[in-house]
Amino acid sequence: MSELNFSHIPVILNETISSLDIKPDGVYLDGTAGGGGHSSEILKRLVSGRLICVDQDPDAIQTLHSRFDGYKNVTIIKSNFSEIGSIVNELGLSGLDGVLLDIGVSSHQLDTAERGFSYHTDAPLDMRMSQSGTTARDLVNSLEYSELCRILFSYGEEKFAKSIARAIERERQIKPIETTGQLAEIVKSAYPPSKRFDKHPARKTFQALRIAVNGELDVLKKGLDGAFDALKVGGRLSVISFHSLEDRIVKQKMQSWCQGCTCPKDFPVCVCGKKPRARLVYRKPVTASEEELSKNARSRSAKLRCCEKIDQT
Repeated sequence: MSELNFSHIPVILNETISSLDIKPDGVYLDGTAGGGGHSSEILKRLVSGRLICVDQDPDAIQTLHSRFDGYKNVTIIKSNFSEIGSIVNELGLSGLDGVLLDIGVSSHQLDTAERGFSYHTDAPLDMRMSQSGTTARDLVNSLEYSELCRILFSYGEEKFAKSIARAIERERQIKPIETTGQLAEIVKSAYPPSKRFDKHPARKTFQALRIAVNGELDVLKKGLDGAFDALKVGGRLSVISFHSLEDRIVKQKMQSWCQGCTCPKDFPVCVCGKKPRARLVYRKPVTASEEELSKNARSRSAKLRCCEKIDQT
């Protein structure tokens, strides 16, 4: 696979790179390196510093090698960003000056029909970011009704989860659900006719199944903790999320690190001794500019949050 095949327009690029406050001699880790868009901008700002590119997608790893193998200060690792702690230990690093996480599905994964992420084209129902393990096809053909409902409602915030799960149950009794096109039509049939044209009826179902297949929310929680723990004092963690479930987790994690004393308000003095471990770089999430939105519609839902570590304890 050539580098050109892994097309991905990095979102909120300038703001993200600025948020990392890159030092020329620093050590930075891009935990979702993808096609290398953000990574290449980090690399431009390094002199004696080091860049670690991590991705779980074999296509991404091949592209990253084609872009960065000529650089002695770039290390490419096939892994999930939830393993940042192990990666830092295995590389013998004392800590990181910055970590970037661009959460969710990449443009390449969406646009490569055979990966099975998109409801716009008919392809095998896959959705695996790592290209290994349980597929979306496995889930829709094997999960019980109650678990399908839970996934669709919890991960897709789909209010028609029950009728969609029933429709999936009925169809798979007739024949296995094998493709994205099949599933999209099943979801559409389960939607009230008046609601079928607001947005694509399958959008939330596909999001929910993708999150379930890849364990995205659990991975995010573990990855955030690992990334923050790996930061040096003064190091920054910048995270781009694309839907409310992810953003809520990022927001809550950063708030917890920034919180100091947790004693009841009526205590005259602090007895818990808890001090803030971080400070927010931005009080509110950074979103795409109008100029970027005009060039890249997928940046519309992107939110950038960033915090700086101020205490190692």
